[in-house]
Amino acid sequence: MKTIEIKAEQFFDLLKLKDTPMWEIFSQMIDGTEKEIIFLDNEDKIIFNYILPSNQEKLEEDRKEFSKQFSEKLSSSSK
Repeated sequence: MKTIEIKAEQFFDLLKLKDTPMWEIFSQMIDGTEKEIIFLDNEDKIIFNYILPSNQEKLEEDRKEFSKQFSEKLSSSSK
């Protein structure tokens, strides 16, 4: 499995600047093999990682699950 390291702050700044969803970038990276994407902070410490699936269908499942979990966390933190 290929490993890709990404500086999280610069990555998310670029997404905001280009008004592009993270999932669209991930979709463009799919080539039939799984990849581990490791997000690093500015000190090269791992913040989180994500296994990019080998197909669009699994990516869509991941996107839906992420959205669901994110919504649940937002609603529970606002109480």
